[in-house]
Amino acid sequence: MIPRLVITSGEPAGIGPDVCLGALARAWPCELIVVGNRAVFEARAASLGRTPRFLAYAPGSAATAQRANDLRLIDLAITQPVVPGRLDVRNARYVLALLDRAVDGCRTGEFQAMVTAPLQKSVISDCGVPFLGHTEYLAEKLGVRHPVMMLIAGKLRVALVTTHLPLAQVPAAITHESVTATVRIVHDALQTRWRIAKPRVLVCGLNPHAGERGHLGDEELRVITPALAALRNAGLDIVGPLPADTAFTAHALEGIDAVVAMYHDQGLPVLKARSFGAAVNVTLGLPIVRTSVDHGTALDLAGSGRADPSSLAAAIDAALTLSA
Repeated sequence: MIPRLVITSGEPAGIGPDVCLGALARAWPCELIVVGNRAVFEARAASLGRTPRFLAYAPGSAATAQRANDLRLIDLAITQPVVPGRLDVRNARYVLALLDRAVDGCRTGEFQAMVTAPLQKSVISDCGVPFLGHTEYLAEKLGVRHPVMMLIAGKLRVALVTTHLPLAQVPAAITHESVTATVRIVHDALQTRWRIAKPRVLVCGLNPHAGERGHLGDEELRVITPALAALRNAGLDIVGPLPADTAFTAHALEGIDAVVAMYHDQGLPVLKARSFGAAVNVTLGLPIVRTSVDHGTALDLAGSGRADPSSLAAAIDAALTLSA
């Protein structure tokens, strides 16, 4: 059976439509359904000099492999005309409608996975909907208490205990429960999604030098080390907590299947420095497969022809692998 994946086209004034068109310029061994607005895609394709074939999508039909330049679109209404590079808060609820349609289709089995192009968190919050990011929104919609954000670049997998929090709020969010839940979800995903029989997970400390035995912070002594000890007693292969400034060295990563960092800017700068534009964001702990690009809306590049679709293509590849 040919899998059917859904792609949400993200913020219409950003590069979401651009990278969707770029990724669909090649053939795929699956059917890709894009959720967006036809007028937006027609205008963007014209500005980029692309000529996609707009095809009808019939829910319930048998999926067919994607030909280059085919665009099967679920056409959703948009409130205001879109100007590339110019945000309009009146279109924010359209962006949420893209996500809702894709999630509903994954939940019912219409789609085997969802892939998300970038959106602008600030414009959604400005429309009156508190919005921290894709990860948190999808978790709430699917009734998941503890989603885990993981970014992947080649063999390096980095997951986060906390995601989109102000730095001042991070220490209070590092609890026995949050550390334990994150490591367990990562460990289980490595077994079930990546088919690694005995995963080995490295966990970073929170403070410089992993707290220096309590002299540079006591979260390691009070929370992280006891949580990891309990996980080891349960049979998980855990390394750490290690200082983050040495956790990503080649020696420390030898034999490691995933790294768990305590907060967003502890783990992700390392990964993005290695593979920005080609990495993939995966949300673990959901009852569906969701992957995403590793970059933002790049408003200054929208409609310019300079947006690189490599990360979206990598996210589609990852969705195919994980959904299998």
